Amino acid sequence: MSQNADETRISPFEAIRHTSEDGAEFWSARELMVKLDYAKWQNFTVAINRAKEACETSGYAVSDHFTDVSNMIETGKGAKREVADFHLSRYACYLIVQNGDPEKPAIAAGQTYFAIRTREAELTEEALLQGMSDDQMRLYVRSRLTDYNKELAAAAYDAGVLTRQDFATFQDHGYRGLYAGESASDIHERKGLTNGQHILDHMGSDELAANIFRSSVTGQKLRNDPTITTSAEANKTHHDVGAAVREFIIEQGATPPEQLPTPDTSIRDLERREQKRIEAERQPSLFDDVDDAGAEG
Repeated sequence: MSQNADETRISPFEAIRHTSEDGAEFWSARELMVKLDYAKWQNFTVAINRAKEACETSGYAVSDHFTDVSNMIETGKGAKREVADFHLSRYACYLIVQNGDPEKPAIAAGQTYFAIRTREAELTEEALLQGMSDDQMRLYVRSRLTDYNKELAAAAYDAGVLTRQDFATFQDHGYRGLYAGESASDIHERKGLTNGQHILDHMGSDELAANIFRSSVTGQKLRNDPTITTSAEANKTHHDVGAAVREFIIEQGATPPEQLPTPDTSIRDLERREQKRIEAERQPSLFDDVDDAGAEG
Protein backbone atom coordinates (compact mmCIF):
# COMPACT_ATOMS: atom_id res chain seq x y z
CA MET A 1 0.00 0.00 0.00
CA SER A 2 1.28 3.49 -0.83
CA GLN A 3 0.42 6.98 0.34
CA ASN A 4 1.00 10.37 -1.24
CA ALA A 5 2.78 12.45 1.37
CA ASP A 6 4.10 15.64 -0.24
CA GLU A 7 1.72 17.91 1.65
CA THR A 8 3.60 21.04 0.57
CA ARG A 9 2.37 20.59 -3.00
CA ILE A 10 -0.92 18.76 -2.80
CA SER A 11 -4.22 19.00 -0.94
CA PRO A 12 -4.17 17.62 2.63
CA PHE A 13 -6.96 15.28 1.56
CA GLU A 14 -4.91 14.06 -1.38
CA ALA A 15 -1.95 13.57 0.94
CA ILE A 16 -3.84 10.94 2.98
CA ARG A 17 -5.17 9.04 -0.04
CA HIS A 18 -4.00 5.42 -0.02
CA THR A 19 -3.78 2.90 -2.83
CA SER A 20 -4.41 -0.79 -2.20
CA GLU A 21 -2.41 -3.60 -3.81
CA ASP A 22 -5.08 -4.01 -6.49
CA GLY A 23 -4.87 -0.32 -7.40
CA ALA A 24 -8.05 0.87 -5.66
CA GLU A 25 -7.88 4.20 -3.83
CA PHE A 26 -9.21 4.63 -0.31
CA TRP A 27 -9.03 6.93 2.71
CA SER A 28 -8.70 5.97 6.39
CA ALA A 29 -11.57 7.38 8.45
CA ARG A 30 -9.17 7.91 11.36
CA GLU A 31 -6.87 10.03 9.21
CA LEU A 32 -9.77 11.90 7.61
CA MET A 33 -11.10 12.68 11.09
CA VAL A 34 -7.90 14.56 11.92
CA LYS A 35 -7.91 16.52 8.64
CA LEU A 36 -11.53 17.53 9.28
CA ASP A 37 -10.61 18.85 12.72
CA TYR A 38 -12.53 16.32 14.81
CA ALA A 39 -10.95 15.56 18.19
CA LYS A 40 -13.10 12.58 19.19
CA TRP A 41 -13.90 9.43 17.21
CA GLN A 42 -17.34 9.26 18.82
CA ASN A 43 -18.25 12.65 17.35
CA PHE A 44 -16.89 11.76 13.94
CA THR A 45 -18.90 8.53 13.79
CA VAL A 46 -22.06 10.68 13.86
CA ALA A 47 -21.07 12.09 10.46
CA ILE A 48 -20.07 8.60 9.26
CA ASN A 49 -23.44 7.13 10.22
CA ARG A 50 -25.29 9.96 8.47
CA ALA A 51 -23.14 9.38 5.40
CA LYS A 52 -24.00 5.67 5.44
CA GLU A 53 -27.70 6.52 5.53
CA ALA A 54 -27.27 8.91 2.60
CA CYS A 55 -25.36 6.23 0.69
CA GLU A 56 -28.14 3.70 1.21
CA THR A 57 -30.82 6.24 0.31
CA SER A 58 -28.98 6.95 -2.94
CA GLY A 59 -29.26 3.27 -3.86
CA TYR A 60 -25.62 2.30 -3.35
CA ALA A 61 -24.37 -0.60 -1.24
CA VAL A 62 -22.86 0.77 1.96
CA SER A 63 -20.33 -2.07 2.04
CA ASP A 64 -18.93 -0.95 -1.33
CA HIS A 65 -17.92 2.42 0.11
CA PHE A 66 -17.44 1.88 3.88
CA THR A 67 -15.21 -1.09 4.77
CA ASP A 68 -14.87 -2.00 8.47
CA VAL A 69 -11.22 -2.44 9.49
CA SER A 70 -9.22 -2.25 12.70
CA ASN A 71 -5.85 -0.67 13.46
CA MET A 72 -3.32 -1.03 16.23
CA ILE A 73 -2.33 2.24 17.92
CA GLU A 74 0.16 3.06 20.64
CA THR A 75 -1.39 4.15 23.94
CA GLY A 76 1.83 5.05 25.79
CA LYS A 77 4.91 3.26 27.14
CA GLY A 78 4.93 1.03 24.09
CA ALA A 79 1.48 -0.46 24.78
CA LYS A 80 -0.87 -0.97 21.86
CA ARG A 81 -4.58 -1.46 21.51
CA GLU A 82 -6.95 -2.19 18.65
CA VAL A 83 -9.29 0.55 17.43
CA ALA A 84 -12.08 0.57 14.86
CA ASP A 85 -11.58 2.28 11.52
CA PHE A 86 -13.11 2.38 8.04
CA HIS A 87 -11.56 2.32 4.61
CA LEU A 88 -13.56 4.88 2.68
CA SER A 89 -14.14 5.34 -1.03
CA ARG A 90 -14.00 8.81 -2.54
CA TYR A 91 -17.80 8.82 -2.59
CA ALA A 92 -17.93 7.88 1.10
CA CYS A 93 -15.61 10.79 1.94
CA TYR A 94 -17.83 13.08 -0.11
CA LEU A 95 -20.90 11.99 1.86
CA ILE A 96 -19.09 12.40 5.18
CA VAL A 97 -18.04 16.00 4.51
CA GLN A 98 -21.55 16.78 3.30
CA ASN A 99 -22.84 15.52 6.65
CA GLY A 100 -20.07 16.96 8.83
CA ASP A 101 -20.11 19.93 11.21
CA PRO A 102 -20.64 23.02 8.99
CA GLU A 103 -19.01 25.24 11.62
CA LYS A 104 -15.61 23.68 10.90
CA PRO A 105 -13.59 25.44 8.16
CA ALA A 106 -11.95 22.10 7.36
CA ILE A 107 -15.38 20.69 6.45
CA ALA A 108 -15.87 23.41 3.83
CA ALA A 109 -12.44 22.62 2.36
CA GLY A 110 -13.29 18.92 2.32
CA GLN A 111 -16.62 19.56 0.61
CA THR A 112 -14.87 21.40 -2.21
CA TYR A 113 -12.09 18.83 -2.61
CA PHE A 114 -14.27 15.71 -2.66
CA ALA A 115 -16.99 17.33 -4.77
CA ILE A 116 -14.39 18.17 -7.42
CA ARG A 117 -12.78 14.73 -7.25
CA THR A 118 -16.13 12.94 -7.42
CA ARG A 119 -17.32 15.00 -10.39
CA GLU A 120 -13.98 14.52 -12.15
CA ALA A 121 -14.23 10.75 -11.81
CA GLU A 122 -17.85 10.69 -12.99
CA LEU A 123 -16.99 12.60 -16.16
CA THR A 124 -14.08 10.31 -16.92
CA GLU A 125 -16.10 7.16 -16.31
CA GLU A 126 -19.01 8.41 -18.42
CA ALA A 127 -16.71 9.20 -21.33
CA LEU A 128 -14.93 5.84 -21.12
CA LEU A 129 -18.20 3.94 -20.98
CA GLN A 130 -19.45 5.67 -24.08
CA GLY A 131 -16.19 5.26 -26.03
CA MET A 132 -16.18 8.84 -27.25
CA SER A 133 -13.76 10.42 -29.67
CA ASP A 134 -12.07 13.68 -28.65
CA ASP A 135 -14.63 15.73 -30.56
CA GLN A 136 -17.55 13.75 -29.15
CA MET A 137 -16.11 14.14 -25.64
CA ARG A 138 -15.95 17.89 -26.13
CA LEU A 139 -19.55 18.01 -27.33
CA TYR A 140 -20.65 15.87 -24.42
CA VAL A 141 -18.85 17.94 -21.76
CA ARG A 142 -20.21 21.16 -23.30
CA SER A 143 -23.77 19.83 -23.07
CA ARG A 144 -23.22 18.74 -19.46
CA LEU A 145 -21.93 22.23 -18.61
CA THR A 146 -25.15 23.68 -20.04
CA ASP A 147 -27.13 21.43 -17.66
CA TYR A 148 -25.00 22.43 -14.67
CA ASN A 149 -25.25 26.12 -15.51
CA LYS A 150 -29.05 25.85 -15.53
CA GLU A 151 -28.95 24.26 -12.07
CA LEU A 152 -26.48 26.92 -10.91
CA ALA A 153 -28.75 29.71 -12.16
CA ALA A 154 -31.66 28.28 -10.15
CA ALA A 155 -29.54 27.95 -7.00
CA ALA A 156 -28.16 31.47 -7.46
CA TYR A 157 -31.67 32.89 -7.85
CA ASP A 158 -32.74 31.27 -4.59
CA ALA A 159 -29.64 32.78 -2.95
CA GLY A 160 -30.52 36.33 -4.04
CA VAL A 161 -29.11 36.64 -7.59
CA LEU A 162 -32.32 37.93 -9.14
CA THR A 163 -31.74 39.95 -12.32
CA ARG A 164 -29.97 39.22 -15.58
CA GLN A 165 -27.30 41.78 -14.70
CA ASP A 166 -26.92 40.24 -11.23
CA PHE A 167 -26.32 36.84 -12.80
CA ALA A 168 -23.73 38.23 -15.24
CA THR A 169 -21.86 39.72 -12.28
CA PHE A 170 -22.24 36.45 -10.37
CA GLN A 171 -20.77 34.49 -13.32
CA ASP A 172 -17.86 36.91 -13.60
CA HIS A 173 -16.96 36.25 -9.96
CA GLY A 174 -16.71 32.54 -10.72
CA TYR A 175 -14.55 33.14 -13.79
CA ARG A 176 -12.28 35.53 -11.89
CA GLY A 177 -11.67 32.89 -9.24
CA LEU A 178 -10.96 30.14 -11.76
CA TYR A 179 -9.02 32.25 -14.31
CA ALA A 180 -6.71 34.22 -11.98
CA GLY A 181 -8.74 37.43 -12.18
CA GLU A 182 -10.06 37.23 -15.76
CA SER A 183 -13.71 38.11 -16.36
CA ALA A 184 -15.82 36.61 -19.15
CA SER A 185 -14.98 39.58 -21.40
CA ASP A 186 -11.28 39.17 -20.63
CA ILE A 187 -11.43 35.49 -21.61
CA HIS A 188 -13.37 36.43 -24.77
CA GLU A 189 -10.69 38.96 -25.74
CA ARG A 190 -7.76 36.65 -24.94
CA LYS A 191 -9.24 33.92 -27.14
CA GLY A 192 -9.56 36.41 -30.01
CA LEU A 193 -13.30 35.87 -30.41
CA THR A 194 -15.70 38.14 -32.26
CA ASN A 195 -19.09 39.49 -31.19
CA GLY A 196 -21.62 36.70 -30.98
CA GLN A 197 -19.07 33.98 -30.27
CA HIS A 198 -19.51 32.38 -26.84
CA ILE A 199 -16.41 31.57 -24.79
CA LEU A 200 -17.78 28.15 -23.79
CA ASP A 201 -18.02 27.15 -27.46
CA HIS A 202 -14.28 27.80 -27.86
CA MET A 203 -12.98 25.66 -24.99
CA GLY A 204 -11.45 22.21 -25.11
CA SER A 205 -12.65 19.30 -22.97
CA ASP A 206 -10.25 20.01 -20.09
CA GLU A 207 -11.23 23.68 -19.86
CA LEU A 208 -14.92 22.81 -20.07
CA ALA A 209 -14.47 20.19 -17.33
CA ALA A 210 -12.85 22.79 -15.06
CA ASN A 211 -15.90 24.98 -15.54
CA ILE A 212 -18.20 22.06 -14.79
CA PHE A 213 -16.43 21.58 -11.46
CA ARG A 214 -16.79 25.29 -10.72
CA SER A 215 -20.48 25.32 -11.60
CA SER A 216 -21.33 22.03 -9.88
CA VAL A 217 -19.58 22.77 -6.58
CA THR A 218 -20.91 26.34 -6.41
CA GLY A 219 -24.44 25.10 -6.97
CA GLN A 220 -24.07 22.56 -4.17
CA LYS A 221 -22.71 25.15 -1.74
CA LEU A 222 -25.49 27.61 -2.53
CA ARG A 223 -28.13 24.93 -2.03
CA ASN A 224 -26.57 23.52 1.16
CA ASP A 225 -25.78 26.78 2.97
CA PRO A 226 -28.95 28.59 4.12
CA THR A 227 -26.89 31.58 5.33
CA ILE A 228 -26.15 32.67 1.74
CA THR A 229 -29.09 35.01 1.11
CA THR A 230 -27.69 37.98 -0.85
CA SER A 231 -26.10 38.43 -4.26
CA ALA A 232 -22.89 39.68 -2.60
CA GLU A 233 -22.62 36.47 -0.54
CA ALA A 234 -23.39 34.35 -3.61
CA ASN A 235 -20.75 36.23 -5.61
CA LYS A 236 -18.10 35.61 -2.94
CA THR A 237 -19.04 31.91 -2.80
CA HIS A 238 -18.70 31.60 -6.58
CA HIS A 239 -15.32 33.34 -6.57
CA ASP A 240 -14.03 31.21 -3.69
CA VAL A 241 -15.12 27.98 -5.37
CA GLY A 242 -13.54 29.06 -8.67
CA ALA A 243 -10.29 29.79 -6.84
CA ALA A 244 -10.46 26.43 -5.03
CA VAL A 245 -10.95 24.57 -8.31
CA ARG A 246 -8.01 26.47 -9.78
CA GLU A 247 -5.82 25.56 -6.78
CA PHE A 248 -6.87 21.92 -7.08
CA ILE A 249 -5.91 21.86 -10.78
CA ILE A 250 -2.49 23.30 -10.06
CA GLU A 251 -1.94 20.98 -7.07
CA GLN A 252 -2.52 18.00 -9.35
CA GLY A 253 0.16 19.23 -11.76
CA ALA A 254 -2.40 20.06 -14.45
CA THR A 255 -2.60 23.22 -16.57
CA PRO A 256 -4.69 26.17 -15.30
CA PRO A 257 -7.53 27.02 -17.69
CA GLU A 258 -6.18 30.31 -19.06
CA GLN A 259 -3.06 28.47 -20.27
CA LEU A 260 -4.98 25.81 -22.19
CA PRO A 261 -5.11 26.19 -25.99
CA THR A 262 -8.24 27.43 -27.73
CA PRO A 263 -9.46 24.75 -30.18
CA ASP A 264 -9.44 25.56 -33.88
CA THR A 265 -12.99 24.27 -34.28
CA SER A 266 -15.93 25.74 -32.37
CA ILE A 267 -18.63 23.68 -30.69
CA ARG A 268 -21.12 24.93 -33.31
CA ASP A 269 -18.94 23.61 -36.12
CA LEU A 270 -18.51 20.30 -34.29
CA GLU A 271 -22.27 19.99 -33.90
CA ARG A 272 -22.77 20.50 -37.65
CA ARG A 273 -20.00 18.01 -38.41
CA GLU A 274 -21.48 15.44 -36.04
CA GLN A 275 -24.93 15.86 -37.56
CA LYS A 276 -23.52 15.25 -41.05
CA ARG A 277 -21.74 12.12 -39.79
CA ILE A 278 -24.95 10.77 -38.29
CA GLU A 279 -26.87 11.45 -41.49
CA ALA A 280 -24.18 9.78 -43.60
CA GLU A 281 -24.30 6.63 -41.45
CA ARG A 282 -28.09 6.44 -41.53
CA GLN A 283 -29.41 3.45 -43.49
CA PRO A 284 -31.27 4.34 -46.73
CA SER A 285 -35.02 3.92 -46.54
CA LEU A 286 -36.95 1.17 -48.34
CA PHE A 287 -38.55 3.82 -50.53
CA ASP A 288 -35.12 4.94 -51.73
CA ASP A 289 -34.37 1.34 -52.70
CA VAL A 290 -37.60 1.08 -54.67
CA ASP A 291 -36.94 4.35 -56.47
CA ASP A 292 -33.44 3.26 -57.41
CA ALA A 293 -34.66 -0.09 -58.71
CA GLY A 294 -37.40 1.59 -60.72
CA ALA A 295 -34.99 4.05 -62.26
CA GLU A 296 -32.69 1.25 -63.37
CA GLY A 297 -35.61 -0.59 -64.95
